[in-house]
Amino acid sequence: MKRSRIAILIPCYNESKTIEKVIKDYKKALPQADIFVYDNNSTDGTDDIARKAGAIVKYEYRQGKGNVIRAMFRDIKADCYLMIDGDDTYPSENAKEMCNLVLEGKADMVIGDRLSSTYFIENKRPFHNFGNKIVRFLINKLFNNNIKDIMTGYRAFSYDFVKGFPILSKGFEIETEMTIHAVDKNYKIVELPVTYRDRPDGSISKLNTYSDGMKVLKTIATLFKEYKPGAFFNIFSFFFLIISLILGIPVFTEYFQTGLVPRFPSLIVSGVSLTLSLLLWITGIILQVIVKKNRQMYELYLNLVRDKSE
Repeated sequence: MKRSRIAILIPCYNESKTIEKVIKDYKKALPQADIFVYDNNSTDGTDDIARKAGAIVKYEYRQGKGNVIRAMFRDIKADCYLMIDGDDTYPSENAKEMCNLVLEGKADMVIGDRLSSTYFIENKRPFHNFGNKIVRFLINKLFNNNIKDIMTGYRAFSYDFVKGFPILSKGFEIETEMTIHAVDKNYKIVELPVTYRDRPDGSISKLNTYSDGMKVLKTIATLFKEYKPGAFFNIFSFFFLIISLILGIPVFTEYFQTGLVPRFPSLIVSGVSLTLSLLLWITGIILQVIVKKNRQMYELYLNLVRDKSE
């Protein structure tokens, strides 16, 4: 496949109500771009509508947004990738500026920040609003950042980021994963406030507030363990250390006062807890060294990616 200067990526599942307008809007905003619609088992003719509107239509049969984006990132070569949703919630007026930031080398990932703009006014689902705030709080605290919109589907990427991103998520937790990956690997991230509008009448969200929300929280916990194992295991190490001290200090105090140890069960549990604390602490140190080594190998891998792109 020939390499595009700009590739617009639209993952779609049953977006027949809006896909034609989305394609036309972004064609007008970026007439030089190639628009790729990846249909994810739609049953409402989304693919035919997209094809007639002028998009390049491809198919991903493994269900889930993460699976679709994985296929897109593997298949398509471009200097800049603009990812949008097919539900007409992201107006196209920010597209050119987002792509220019990537093409000029100022960003590896541009985040279309809804939450600083109209999201909380336009979005009529209060649990979605609450969920976005929770995810933002957790990621910024756990990964020492201040990203305003973690789960936006409006982003622009560089070639290096796309070809160096090992996607593991299958569903809507993909945005959380790519944000954490960009932060951890020190990519250049730029946030750009964008207007957001709720879905038009007749267009139904595929995001389940509760089940997908739990998947996102599970993804955050998993990635925290994998990207920052030292901090992750230290939390549990400290927990068992506290248990050991609570149970052990009274036993040793009594022993030094009377020379007797009448509470052997407390002493045993205290000793086991202390052992677990030390094991978890050592595990965190070992895994943190491995993570650092993997980061070094990743930088070397990026050099190979850049060589292939030239």
